[in-house]
Amino acid sequence: MRVLILGDMEGVGGVVHWDQIMAGGALYQEGRRLYTEEINAAARGAFMAGAERVVVVDSHGAGAAGNMAGQAFNSLVPELLDERLESVTHHGWGNYTELLEEGCDAVFFVGIHAMDGTEDGVLSHTISTRHFKAVHINGTRVGEIGIIAALSGHFGVPMALVTGDSAACREARELLGPDLRAVSVKHGLSRYSARHVAPARARSMIEEGAREALGSLTQMRPYKVECPVTVTFDIIRPDQMAKYRRIGDLEIEEPLRVHSRGADFPEAWYRVAPYTP
Repeated sequence: MRVLILGDMEGVGGVVHWDQIMAGGALYQEGRRLYTEEINAAARGAFMAGAERVVVVDSHGAGAAGNMAGQAFNSLVPELLDERLESVTHHGWGNYTELLEEGCDAVFFVGIHAMDGTEDGVLSHTISTRHFKAVHINGTRVGEIGIIAALSGHFGVPMALVTGDSAACREARELLGPDLRAVSVKHGLSRYSARHVAPARARSMIEEGAREALGSLTQMRPYKVECPVTVTFDIIRPDQMAKYRRIGDLEIEEPLRVHSRGADFPEAWYRVAPYTP
Protein backbone atom coordinates (compact mmCIF):
# COMPACT_ATOMS: atom_id res chain seq x y z
CA MET A 1 0.00 0.00 0.00
CA ARG A 2 1.29 3.46 -0.92
CA VAL A 3 0.23 6.72 0.75
CA LEU A 4 0.90 10.31 -0.29
CA ILE A 5 0.77 12.87 2.53
CA LEU A 6 0.51 16.57 1.77
CA GLY A 7 1.41 18.78 4.72
CA ASP A 8 0.45 22.34 5.49
CA MET A 9 0.99 24.36 8.65
CA GLU A 10 -2.00 26.63 9.21
CA GLY A 11 -4.20 23.73 10.33
CA VAL A 12 -1.69 22.27 12.80
CA GLY A 13 -2.75 22.19 16.44
CA GLY A 14 -1.29 25.07 18.44
CA VAL A 15 -0.85 27.30 15.39
CA VAL A 16 -2.83 30.56 15.17
CA HIS A 17 -0.40 33.24 13.95
CA TRP A 18 1.72 33.93 10.87
CA ASP A 19 4.81 34.17 13.11
CA GLN A 20 4.48 30.42 13.73
CA ILE A 21 4.49 29.45 10.07
CA MET A 22 6.69 31.94 8.17
CA ALA A 23 10.48 31.83 7.98
CA GLY A 24 11.99 34.40 10.30
CA GLY A 25 8.91 34.54 12.51
CA ALA A 26 9.56 34.65 16.23
CA LEU A 27 7.69 31.37 16.78
CA TYR A 28 8.50 29.64 13.49
CA GLN A 29 10.70 26.94 15.03
CA GLU A 30 7.87 26.04 17.40
CA GLY A 31 5.51 25.79 14.43
CA ARG A 32 7.92 23.58 12.50
CA ARG A 33 8.15 21.08 15.35
CA LEU A 34 4.40 20.94 15.84
CA TYR A 35 3.95 20.44 12.09
CA THR A 36 6.57 17.72 11.75
CA GLU A 37 5.17 15.72 14.65
CA GLU A 38 1.65 15.77 13.17
CA ILE A 39 3.09 14.47 9.89
CA ASN A 40 4.86 11.72 11.85
CA ALA A 41 1.58 10.82 13.57
CA ALA A 42 -0.20 10.40 10.23
CA ALA A 43 2.70 8.31 8.94
CA ARG A 44 2.66 6.04 12.01
CA GLY A 45 -1.02 5.41 11.50
CA ALA A 46 -0.45 4.61 7.84
CA PHE A 47 2.35 2.15 8.59
CA MET A 48 0.27 0.53 11.33
CA ALA A 49 -2.48 -0.01 8.75
CA GLY A 50 -0.09 -1.77 6.40
CA ALA A 51 1.39 0.97 4.24
CA GLU A 52 4.68 -0.08 2.69
CA ARG A 53 5.65 3.32 1.29
CA VAL A 54 4.70 6.79 2.55
CA VAL A 55 5.85 9.99 0.84
CA VAL A 56 5.23 13.40 2.40
CA VAL A 57 5.15 16.60 0.34
CA ASP A 58 6.03 19.73 2.29
CA SER A 59 3.40 22.00 0.79
CA HIS A 60 4.05 24.98 3.03
CA GLY A 61 6.84 27.33 2.02
CA ALA A 62 9.06 24.58 0.72
CA GLY A 63 6.68 24.35 -2.20
CA ALA A 64 7.87 27.72 -3.44
CA ALA A 65 10.23 26.31 -6.08
CA GLY A 66 11.28 29.82 -7.00
CA ASN A 67 7.75 31.00 -7.77
CA MET A 68 6.81 32.56 -4.44
CA ALA A 69 7.71 36.19 -3.91
CA GLY A 70 10.04 36.54 -0.97
CA GLN A 71 12.02 33.97 0.94
CA ALA A 72 11.66 30.25 0.21
CA PHE A 73 12.02 28.01 3.25
CA ASN A 74 11.76 24.46 4.56
CA SER A 75 8.95 23.82 7.01
CA LEU A 76 9.47 20.18 7.98
CA VAL A 77 12.32 19.51 10.39
CA PRO A 78 14.16 16.74 8.48
CA GLU A 79 15.97 15.18 11.43
CA LEU A 80 12.69 14.79 13.33
CA LEU A 81 10.91 12.92 10.54
CA ASP A 82 9.96 9.27 10.99
CA GLU A 83 12.86 7.37 9.43
CA ARG A 84 10.50 5.36 7.24
CA LEU A 85 9.24 8.48 5.45
CA GLU A 86 10.38 9.91 2.13
CA SER A 87 9.95 13.67 1.74
CA VAL A 88 9.51 16.05 -1.19
CA THR A 89 10.41 19.74 -0.93
CA HIS A 90 10.57 22.73 -3.30
CA HIS A 91 8.53 21.11 -6.04
CA GLY A 92 5.87 23.78 -6.49
CA TRP A 93 2.48 23.84 -4.82
CA GLY A 94 0.03 21.23 -6.08
CA ASN A 95 2.45 19.96 -8.73
CA TYR A 96 3.83 16.71 -7.29
CA THR A 97 2.20 13.74 -9.06
CA GLU A 98 5.02 11.19 -9.31
CA LEU A 99 3.59 8.81 -6.71
CA LEU A 100 0.07 9.27 -8.06
CA GLU A 101 1.30 8.30 -11.51
CA GLU A 102 3.28 5.31 -10.24
CA GLY A 103 0.35 3.94 -8.28
CA CYS A 104 -0.97 5.23 -4.98
CA ASP A 105 -3.75 4.02 -2.69
CA ALA A 106 -4.63 7.10 -0.64
CA VAL A 107 -3.89 10.77 -0.12
CA PHE A 108 -3.78 12.43 3.31
CA PHE A 109 -3.89 16.21 3.79
CA VAL A 110 -2.41 17.03 7.20
CA GLY A 111 -2.52 20.47 8.82
CA ILE A 112 -4.73 22.05 6.17
CA HIS A 113 -6.81 25.20 6.61
CA ALA A 114 -10.18 26.38 5.30
CA MET A 115 -10.62 28.42 2.12
CA ASP A 116 -10.46 32.21 1.97
CA GLY A 117 -13.36 33.99 3.62
CA THR A 118 -14.23 31.24 6.12
CA GLU A 119 -15.17 33.18 9.25
CA ASP A 120 -14.16 30.50 11.76
CA GLY A 121 -11.20 29.25 9.71
CA VAL A 122 -7.88 29.76 11.47
CA LEU A 123 -5.49 31.58 9.08
CA SER A 124 -7.97 30.83 6.29
CA HIS A 125 -6.94 31.56 2.69
CA THR A 126 -6.73 29.87 -0.70
CA ILE A 127 -3.15 29.20 -1.88
CA SER A 128 -1.96 32.76 -1.21
CA THR A 129 -3.33 35.49 1.06
CA ARG A 130 -1.87 38.10 -1.26
CA HIS A 131 -2.93 36.76 -4.62
CA PHE A 132 -6.13 34.69 -4.83
CA LYS A 133 -9.56 35.63 -3.54
CA ALA A 134 -11.23 32.42 -4.70
CA VAL A 135 -10.82 29.35 -6.90
CA HIS A 136 -13.68 27.50 -8.62
CA ILE A 137 -13.67 24.12 -10.37
CA ASN A 138 -16.55 23.86 -12.82
CA GLY A 139 -18.35 26.56 -10.85
CA THR A 140 -17.86 24.97 -7.42
CA ARG A 141 -15.84 27.12 -5.07
CA VAL A 142 -12.99 25.14 -3.53
CA GLY A 143 -10.04 25.66 -1.28
CA GLU A 144 -6.76 23.81 -1.29
CA ILE A 145 -8.55 20.66 -0.14
CA GLY A 146 -10.68 20.63 -3.28
CA ILE A 147 -7.76 21.34 -5.59
CA ILE A 148 -5.68 18.46 -4.27
CA ALA A 149 -8.71 16.16 -4.14
CA ALA A 150 -9.42 16.90 -7.81
CA LEU A 151 -5.79 16.33 -8.79
CA SER A 152 -5.51 13.03 -6.93
CA GLY A 153 -8.97 12.03 -8.12
CA HIS A 154 -7.83 12.38 -11.73
CA PHE A 155 -5.41 9.54 -11.03
CA GLY A 156 -8.10 7.50 -9.31
CA VAL A 157 -6.77 8.10 -5.79
CA PRO A 158 -9.14 9.10 -2.97
CA MET A 159 -8.40 11.69 -0.32
CA ALA A 160 -8.83 9.46 2.69
CA LEU A 161 -7.82 11.72 5.61
CA VAL A 162 -7.93 15.44 6.36
CA THR A 163 -6.62 17.02 9.55
CA GLY A 164 -6.82 20.65 10.57
CA ASP A 165 -9.22 22.96 12.34
CA SER A 166 -12.94 22.28 12.55
CA ALA A 167 -13.68 24.61 9.63
CA ALA A 168 -11.30 22.74 7.31
CA CYS A 169 -12.79 19.41 8.39
CA ARG A 170 -16.29 20.73 7.71
CA GLU A 171 -15.22 22.00 4.28
CA ALA A 172 -13.67 18.64 3.42
CA ARG A 173 -16.73 16.64 4.43
CA GLU A 174 -19.09 18.95 2.55
CA LEU A 175 -17.08 18.42 -0.61
CA LEU A 176 -15.97 14.79 -0.27
CA GLY A 177 -18.75 13.26 1.79
CA PRO A 178 -19.54 12.50 5.44
CA ASP A 179 -17.58 9.24 5.45
CA LEU A 180 -14.26 11.05 5.02
CA ARG A 181 -11.95 10.65 8.02
CA ALA A 182 -11.49 14.22 9.26
CA VAL A 183 -9.57 14.95 12.45
CA SER A 184 -10.08 18.36 14.04
CA VAL A 185 -7.21 19.37 16.30
CA LYS A 186 -8.53 22.86 17.06
CA HIS A 187 -11.70 24.94 16.85
CA GLY A 188 -11.35 28.42 15.42
CA LEU A 189 -12.70 31.27 17.54
CA SER A 190 -11.60 33.79 14.93
CA ARG A 191 -9.08 33.88 12.10
CA TYR A 192 -6.29 34.32 14.66
CA SER A 193 -7.45 32.40 17.73
CA ALA A 194 -8.56 28.88 18.54
CA ARG A 195 -9.33 26.34 21.24
CA HIS A 196 -6.77 23.57 20.85
CA VAL A 197 -6.45 19.89 21.61
CA ALA A 198 -3.17 19.31 23.49
CA PRO A 199 -0.38 18.28 21.05
CA ALA A 200 0.10 14.78 22.44
CA ARG A 201 -3.62 14.08 22.20
CA ALA A 202 -3.85 15.66 18.74
CA ARG A 203 -1.11 13.34 17.48
CA SER A 204 -2.86 10.30 18.90
CA MET A 205 -6.07 11.38 17.17
CA ILE A 206 -4.28 11.85 13.84
CA GLU A 207 -2.51 8.49 14.14
CA GLU A 208 -5.81 6.74 14.84
CA GLY A 209 -7.54 8.64 12.05
CA ALA A 210 -4.88 7.57 9.56
CA ARG A 211 -5.15 3.95 10.64
CA GLU A 212 -8.93 4.02 10.37
CA ALA A 213 -8.83 5.79 7.00
CA LEU A 214 -6.72 3.09 5.41
CA GLY A 215 -8.80 0.41 7.06
CA SER A 216 -11.88 1.85 5.34
CA LEU A 217 -10.44 2.52 1.89
CA THR A 218 -13.06 0.38 0.19
CA GLN A 219 -15.63 3.00 1.26
CA MET A 220 -13.63 5.88 -0.20
CA ARG A 221 -14.20 7.20 -3.70
CA PRO A 222 -11.87 9.47 -5.67
CA TYR A 223 -13.16 13.02 -6.21
CA LYS A 224 -13.85 13.08 -9.93
CA VAL A 225 -14.72 16.38 -11.60
CA GLU A 226 -16.77 16.36 -14.77
CA CYS A 227 -14.79 16.79 -17.98
CA PRO A 228 -14.04 19.07 -19.75
CA VAL A 229 -12.90 21.20 -16.82
CA THR A 230 -12.84 24.93 -16.15
CA VAL A 231 -10.72 26.24 -13.29
CA THR A 232 -11.53 29.86 -12.42
CA PHE A 233 -9.27 32.12 -10.37
CA ASP A 234 -10.39 35.37 -8.76
CA ILE A 235 -7.34 37.60 -8.40
CA ILE A 236 -6.97 40.17 -5.62
CA ARG A 237 -5.22 43.11 -7.36
CA PRO A 238 -5.24 44.49 -10.92
CA ASP A 239 -1.44 44.59 -11.17
CA GLN A 240 -1.32 40.81 -10.68
CA MET A 241 -3.23 40.20 -13.91
CA ALA A 242 -0.39 41.02 -16.29
CA LYS A 243 1.24 37.57 -16.12
CA TYR A 244 -2.04 35.82 -16.91
CA ARG A 245 -2.53 37.92 -20.02
CA ARG A 246 0.75 36.49 -21.31
CA ILE A 247 -0.37 32.86 -20.94
CA GLY A 248 -1.92 31.34 -24.04
CA ASP A 249 -5.36 29.72 -24.02
CA LEU A 250 -6.63 31.56 -20.96
CA GLU A 251 -9.87 33.49 -20.92
CA ILE A 252 -9.59 36.80 -19.10
CA GLU A 253 -12.81 38.12 -17.65
CA GLU A 254 -12.04 41.69 -16.70
CA PRO A 255 -11.14 43.02 -14.34
CA LEU A 256 -9.92 40.25 -12.01
CA ARG A 257 -11.08 36.82 -13.16
CA VAL A 258 -9.14 34.16 -15.08
CA HIS A 259 -10.62 31.01 -16.66
CA SER A 260 -8.42 28.06 -17.58
CA ARG A 261 -10.12 25.30 -19.57
CA GLY A 262 -8.89 21.79 -20.27
CA ALA A 263 -9.97 18.35 -21.39
CA ASP A 264 -9.36 17.21 -17.81
CA PHE A 265 -8.38 18.74 -14.49
CA PRO A 266 -4.58 18.53 -14.87
CA GLU A 267 -4.71 20.27 -18.25
CA ALA A 268 -6.74 23.15 -16.83
CA TRP A 269 -4.77 23.31 -13.57
CA TYR A 270 -1.24 23.04 -14.96
CA ARG A 271 -1.76 25.91 -17.37
CA VAL A 272 -1.87 28.24 -14.37
CA ALA A 273 -0.28 26.24 -11.52
CA PRO A 274 3.34 27.13 -12.39
CA TYR A 275 2.40 30.78 -11.85
CA THR A 276 0.70 30.32 -8.49
CA PRO A 277 2.55 32.03 -5.62
